[in-house]
Amino acid sequence: MQPSGRGYDHGVSTFSPDGRLYQVEYARESVKRGTTTVGLKYRDGVILIVDKRISSKLIIIDSIEKMYKIDNHIGFTTSGLIADARQLVDRARVQCQMNRMTYGDQIPVTTLVKRMCDHKQSFTQYGGARPYGTALLIAGVDSDGIHLFETDPSGAYQSYHAGAIGRGRSEVIEYFEDNWKAGMTLNAAVKMGLTALKSSLDDDLNGDAVEIAYVDSDGYTKLDRDATASHISKV
Repeated sequence: MQPSGRGYDHGVSTFSPDGRLYQVEYARESVKRGTTTVGLKYRDGVILIVDKRISSKLIIIDSIEKMYKIDNHIGFTTSGLIADARQLVDRARVQCQMNRMTYGDQIPVTTLVKRMCDHKQSFTQYGGARPYGTALLIAGVDSDGIHLFETDPSGAYQSYHAGAIGRGRSEVIEYFEDNWKAGMTLNAAVKMGLTALKSSLDDDLNGDAVEIAYVDSDGYTKLDRDATASHISKV
C-alpha cells in the first residue's frame, strides 16, 4: 500500500506538488492527540489551565508536567510530545537568562516567542531532523502589556485573547467565541476557562488532573490543589 504522502513525506524539506510539508502536518496531528490546554486573558493578566490525562490509577499525578514557569513573568503550557516540549522549555529558560545577563532586564514576551518559533521553523527546513511534535501556549505580562500566544510545530505563531491547543481545541474555541469578554476578574476568568475545558471532555473535570496558573504584573503563580479543587467545585 502506498503511503498517504505518496513519497513526499520521507523528508521534512520536500514539498509535495500541492505545496504541503507532510512531516509538519504529521507533527500537528501529534498535537491534536494531546490533552487539552486552555488560556485566556482577564483584566490583570492571563490564565492557563491544563488537563493532565490520567491513563492509570498507578501513575503518580505530580510526575506528569505540562505547565512550566519559564521566567518570573512568563509561563508555558504544552500539548503533544512532552519530551519535545521539555527541550523547548529548557531552551526558553536559557534565552530568558541570556537576556537578563546581557541587558540586565527580563526578556519581552514577543521577543521570546519569535526566538522559539524561529528555532522550531529551522527544524522544518533542513534534512536530518524532524519537526517538534508539540505546540505551546505562551502567557506573559511585560511593559508592552498582556500576552497570550499559540505556537505551531511549523514555527508559526498567533496572539489571542483566548485560545486552546490539543484534542478539544475546536470545542473550547467555539465556547470562547460565544462567551469571552474583556475586563473579567481572575475568578470569572478561571470559571470560564474551566467551563470551556469541561465542554471539550467526555467526563467531569478531575481535580487531581487539572492545573491552573496565572501570570499578572506580580509574576507567575500556580494554584495549589486545594485552590484548584475549590474553583472546579463552582463549575
